[in-house]
Amino acid sequence: MPDHQTDDREIGELSVRVLFVASECAPFVKTGGLADVVGALPKALATVGAQVRVMLPAYPPLAEAVAGGELVLDLGTLHGGSARLVLARVDNLDLLLLDAPHLFDRSGNPYLSAVGKDWPDNHFRFAALSRAAAQVARGAIADWRPDLAHAHDWQAGLVPSYLKLSSEPAPPCILTIHNIAFQGVFPSSTINVLGLPKAAFTKDGYEYYGQVSFLKAGLVYADRITTVSPTYARELMLPEFGMGLEGVLAERRANLSGILNGIDLDVWDPEEDPAITANYSASSFDRKAANKAALEKRFGLDAMPEAPLFCVISRLTSQKGLDLLVDSLPRLLSRGARLALLGSGDAGLEKDFVAAARQNPGKVGVFIGYDEPLSHLMQAGSDAILIPSRFEPCGLTQLYGLRYGTLPVVARTGGLADTVIDANEAALAAECSTGFQFEPITASALGDAIDRVCDAYADNASWHSMVRRAMRHPVGWDRSAKSYVELYASLIDSAAQ
Repeated sequence: MPDHQTDDREIGELSVRVLFVASECAPFVKTGGLADVVGALPKALATVGAQVRVMLPAYPPLAEAVAGGELVLDLGTLHGGSARLVLARVDNLDLLLLDAPHLFDRSGNPYLSAVGKDWPDNHFRFAALSRAAAQVARGAIADWRPDLAHAHDWQAGLVPSYLKLSSEPAPPCILTIHNIAFQGVFPSSTINVLGLPKAAFTKDGYEYYGQVSFLKAGLVYADRITTVSPTYARELMLPEFGMGLEGVLAERRANLSGILNGIDLDVWDPEEDPAITANYSASSFDRKAANKAALEKRFGLDAMPEAPLFCVISRLTSQKGLDLLVDSLPRLLSRGARLALLGSGDAGLEKDFVAAARQNPGKVGVFIGYDEPLSHLMQAGSDAILIPSRFEPCGLTQLYGLRYGTLPVVARTGGLADTVIDANEAALAAECSTGFQFEPITASALGDAIDRVCDAYADNASWHSMVRRAMRHPVGWDRSAKSYVELYASLIDSAAQ
């Protein structure tokens, strides 16, 4: 049990100690939205009653933080090499860095080698992260014992297992699913080296079709499961969204909840953003035009004030529905609209969009890769952002779009459905719309949504009214951080009884 009192704690007293465990954290290491959440949520939690330390592998970009940090735990030999934990304070985050060079001193993507294949020892690497986290959760650091552990995605999925499949006392543990498509599945031959009890290699344990699933282990043994939007929590129990784990989640539905993601309002702030051409707000919206001009120049697009400029900032994958946009592009161009795209991924989709840019100079601009400052300029300079995902746990780009007055055009799924108010007749009459939703998730329906955007854009007064509403829509962490702290408090209270 925690070594300090929990009975009389109240939200706002910074008295709940939480160990976050994750494989990435912005701004240090990022491949997607997980990093943004892990980097922003602890700061929001600090304002409502939680003191968070983020446990993270010490990848090369964190070498300076390791060098300047404090050694808090020598872990000895861990999966083939020496390992230790270093505490460092960086960018207003308390980081517990797992310094194990034999596992994490590798450049580039944290999960993939230079040839784009999973590192063959990923099971060792992230089991090591989970094992070290379990030790910290049990109080291995002398002056800091967490009240609970909060694990994120499959890379931390063994944290609940190491805590629960042991006779040692353990604090409560939460697992958050950021994207169930990634599950951390490895051969059964890894059981012994992972230190998992063979007796739990069953359908009710961590076994998954004859293999070991890190994510399933977390779902089975966590005290509570959360995911990143209420709609996604419901969708996960359906075969078309559960990716083979819908039965496990349906059995645990009483312990499953969706808490909507937010964004870091300090990083994503059009009034202060240093990456954009002209800063602006909902009350000085006319200054957004300077960003549009800069974006058009950057992508070599014609200036056409009578039609909207759409953008895409995304991984180019089937999940993100970008093949639907390829099919809908003639319809977009027929309306006089233009497209600026930033992303990378599927080689076929990259080829399709590059070809579209070549065939439609001045109308389609494409940047294959990723550029964080450019993504800010695109949010500031575009009129609308296209997010036609086939499934989307929460999504953050639509929240950035709302914040920057770039109206989201989204498929009605997951967190997209929870965060964008469709500009249908009722919402327009009530003056509450903030973007556009479409279903079914087809090229035809996406084309219809593009037509709706173009029609709405033609009504200057109505469009600007919707943009200002979008910019005032709450997209930060305040409400969700309180929900997390309430969940933490309930688990701590239950553990104390």
